Amino acid sequence: MRVFVTGASGHVGSALVPELLSAGHEVVGLARSDASAAKLTAAGARVRRGDLRDTDGLREAAAEADGVIHLAFDHEAMVAGDFAAAGDADLAAVRAFGDALAGTGKPLVVTSGTGMLAGLGLDRTATEDDVLPGGYRIDSENEVVAYADRGIRTSVVRLPPSVHSSLDKHGFVPVLIAAARKAGRSGYLGDGANRWPAGHTLDAARLYRLALEKAPAGSRLHAVGDEGVPMREIAEAIGRHLGVPTERIPDAQAEAHFGFLARFAAMDNPSSSERTQRLLDWKPEHPGLLADLDEGHYFQA
Repeated sequence: MRVFVTGASGHVGSALVPELLSAGHEVVGLARSDASAAKLTAAGARVRRGDLRDTDGLREAAAEADGVIHLAFDHEAMVAGDFAAAGDADLAAVRAFGDALAGTGKPLVVTSGTGMLAGLGLDRTATEDDVLPGGYRIDSENEVVAYADRGIRTSVVRLPPSVHSSLDKHGFVPVLIAAARKAGRSGYLGDGANRWPAGHTLDAARLYRLALEKAPAGSRLHAVGDEGVPMREIAEAIGRHLGVPTERIPDAQAEAHFGFLARFAAMDNPSSSERTQRLLDWKPEHPGLLADLDEGHYFQA
């Protein structure tokens, strides 16, 4: 299968490209820089230059492919706090793919997050069946699921807040570590009992491949290994490896300590992947978040 992948040179993409190639697929990766293009070429993928703002180019690339996996997101806008702009760009890209693939029966796999489900205020573990009516990133997810009625075999992979591995250089865990280094203390909010689900990068990459190959149209999938790791335990692991104290951060200091991540630091988002595991015969095989932190690679200079 000839697969067009956005975000192919990024964190999850750097695991997904070899996963697809080893399964016999051809990969065309979107690259907006020379460095990204060189990385994709070295990995054995073909390169298409462009970015998420070039919706005409996205539409053309999708039309030429046998399937699309959409990993890219405007993280620069998100880190700057412009969540609306990041969400709008994602939705425009999704619509370009929908236009190109309508009526073809080809697979379209896009990315969302389990963190969105924290807005439901559930008193239980979230599942793949939980859905929000709309909002940041949710609009893209819901629109893609609805594309099943347009003759596209769509699926949405919800990534947990922490997708971790030695490939993770700019995700939420590195941000927490950088904040602890800067402040000289590893922090959490409240009593730190709020839970983050987590998943290993290599397990996530395999799930994307399985979604491309066989997910039923309209599927929502969870790339979750750890259903919920208490935030205080994450902070304690970081503090232990950095040799700094672990402390509660007062709410008034949350933004100063965590930066843009303050919006997520108190999130309670336990999430299950039981349905995903049954549906696609997928099972997380790699270390959980705390074990991965204890491997030490996150703390190497």
